[in-house]
Amino acid sequence: MTINVLGYATHSPIDDLAPYRFERREPRADDVVVEILYCGVCHTDLHMTRNDWGWSFYPLVPGHEIIGRVISVGPNVTRFKAGDPVGIGCMVDSCQHCKACEQGLEQYCEEGHTLTYNAYDRHDHRPTFGGYSEKIVVSDKFVLKVPDGLDLAGAAPLLCAGITTWSPLRHWKIGKGSQVAVIGLGGLGHMALKLASALDADVTLFTRSPGKEQDARRLGADSIVLSTDEGQMTAVKGQFDLIIDTVPYVHNLNPYLPTLSLNGTLVLVGYLGNLDPLLSTIPLLLGRKSVAGSAIGGIAETQEMLDFCGKHDITSDIEVIQIQDINRAYERMIKSDVKYRFVIDLASLKT
Repeated sequence: MTINVLGYATHSPIDDLAPYRFERREPRADDVVVEILYCGVCHTDLHMTRNDWGWSFYPLVPGHEIIGRVISVGPNVTRFKAGDPVGIGCMVDSCQHCKACEQGLEQYCEEGHTLTYNAYDRHDHRPTFGGYSEKIVVSDKFVLKVPDGLDLAGAAPLLCAGITTWSPLRHWKIGKGSQVAVIGLGGLGHMALKLASALDADVTLFTRSPGKEQDARRLGADSIVLSTDEGQMTAVKGQFDLIIDTVPYVHNLNPYLPTLSLNGTLVLVGYLGNLDPLLSTIPLLLGRKSVAGSAIGGIAETQEMLDFCGKHDITSDIEVIQIQDINRAYERMIKSDVKYRFVIDLASLKT
């Protein structure tokens, strides 16, 4: 029997999000049925609802930073039971047999992973709907355990903003003595500061705004560099093993490349699209430096990140909102008027 669910959806790129009833699939033997308690509001949600990337289809229920409690499990599920706090992130399935999936890198599935929303289930071909809703049905392979004691609302953005910044930190083996810089202090940037600092790296924030120093230091930055100040940029030339670029719009990478150390890497995690102006290869060739990209992490890596956050009591800095305020929250998000992530309390769906 399918599950009738209330959520918030948009029906075109220009429509507001509004109440919408839809059906979740009948649970399969390996499924977990989850009551959604909180859902983070990601910049991707805004892009998808407004079809900025050209592949949205409607009606669209956003949300892929999901925290909830298990309602029931299928007969083949052994890792979860009713009442468990769980998380669901940006994907809910993958082919499970390609080279990427066999390495636990489902985010790079060669057949394409199944997004939590704005995708089609690879088994029954029904559209997927996200976390701005009451309940969700997900294969147990893509459900994550939330550590005891972690604030559930603050944990929601870990499922996207957290893992998006954790994955490059782990891939480039950041630890004690590493020199890490973060470009941009928003939803992604503030998580990058917290996680890099907890990994015992020396952490610097690149920012264009001189008023962010106090907050950056509170979040874990050891140093702040104004990227518009030529003297400050020169002073950190050749310093950073890894730069995590969280900026979500077109910007010039060239000023940051000389600040990379020998074999250093600038990794893009915030912008999806074409960058302009052209990249200067001079600092790359003369220091074996790299520009790379990184998506979210795989399921095992995401669980590792959640466990690390549980051990170090790391959550996102959030502003909890009611679902009825989501359209206003989108407008505020465009203006960067949030520190640093909106999280929807889904109990408000019942009011």
